[in-house]
Amino acid sequence: MRATRQKERYVIDTDRLWRRISELGEIGRQEGGGVTRLSFTEEERAAKDLVASYMKEAGLSIREDAAGNLLGRRGGRSPDSPAVLVGSHVDSVYNGGNFDGPLGVLSGIEVLHVMEEQGIETKHPIEVVAFTDEEGTRFSFGMIGSRALAGRLPPEDLIKYEDGDDVSVAEAMRAYGLDPERIGEAARPVGSVKAYVELHIEQGQVLENEDLPAGVVTGIAGPVWLRLSLEGETGHAGATPMNLRRDSLAAAAEIMGLIEAEASATGTTVGTVGQLNLKPGGINIIPGRVEFSLDLRDIDEGVRDRVERRITEGAGEICRRRDVEMDIETLQRLAPAPCSELVKSAVERACERVGIRAHALPSGAGHDGMQLTELCPMGMIFVCSKNGVSHSPDEWSTKEDCAAGSNVLYWTVLDLAGGG
Repeated sequence: MRATRQKERYVIDTDRLWRRISELGEIGRQEGGGVTRLSFTEEERAAKDLVASYMKEAGLSIREDAAGNLLGRRGGRSPDSPAVLVGSHVDSVYNGGNFDGPLGVLSGIEVLHVMEEQGIETKHPIEVVAFTDEEGTRFSFGMIGSRALAGRLPPEDLIKYEDGDDVSVAEAMRAYGLDPERIGEAARPVGSVKAYVELHIEQGQVLENEDLPAGVVTGIAGPVWLRLSLEGETGHAGATPMNLRRDSLAAAAEIMGLIEAEASATGTTVGTVGQLNLKPGGINIIPGRVEFSLDLRDIDEGVRDRVERRITEGAGEICRRRDVEMDIETLQRLAPAPCSELVKSAVERACERVGIRAHALPSGAGHDGMQLTELCPMGMIFVCSKNGVSHSPDEWSTKEDCAAGSNVLYWTVLDLAGGG
């Protein structure tokens, strides 16, 4: 096994963890092999019910909060002291993989299961959480559960954001059996959580290139999500001369080229157009209206915002030249989130204990932990991703790497919770 100089420090039941990853991966499985589990759906409920059964097997007390976050708690010697929180999410993108999110939840449960089996006591209580809707796939608005737990989810957002069928978050919650008017009850008071730590696949190739199974995350890049709506003029594809067209799709294509150029120029920024909708949508009709999304990220907020300005200014010039109207809506804007020294140091000590070189790297993807920075110290552990593939049926982390990362998580949580 790679990087295991101190195998006696491996305490996780690897076979049990791997079996649970596989079992959970059957819920929402698609014909092509990927997984689709959107928030407030039957698939998400089934996934959380299965996770709850694992929590029960680990001897945890289980509850679901007002946001639908599923929590399993193991008490400590000082039951009223702040809890160490560990977890991730079980929702997915369309046709996603088995590891993004579930690995963190199931590894957290496995950590506490091993502590229960070995009779390990900690000073602080430990809680495992499966957050609601981290991905934001259904409503184009992510991290709903972690926002609520951190007290950063205004009730009006539950009405504002809708899915493709015009169902609001609030309506979806009611259909799921939750009361959106009670969302504030999910907020944890400051001082109730000692630290949050999340194990997650890297979704990149840094660890693979370093030949390491796991690494220490330094911080999380801050995303901006925009929706650009372009209004031109519908026309007949054969009867409208090129010089008389107000083609909204041609304008959108030029803007997309600008996005790629501006993001590439910094060397650190990434820009992605993941959604595209054009109307009327006929093969022989000039598109009169186009809507598309922009996901823009950088670990440096100033750099990201400068790129955003250049893109929006350039898009305005393109639309004026093409006589196309443009509207830009901000769907979400999150500041980059540095990981705390408290958690990073604990992860580094855990890596040393397990026999892994403690390699530091940033996260380009967003995670629930970035919502918790004002509530408690936050940190993450990355697990190696094969070829850096994620949000795909080809997403893969080996059984051995998952085990290594989970053992790092074990010693990190034990450290933070005052074990021994």
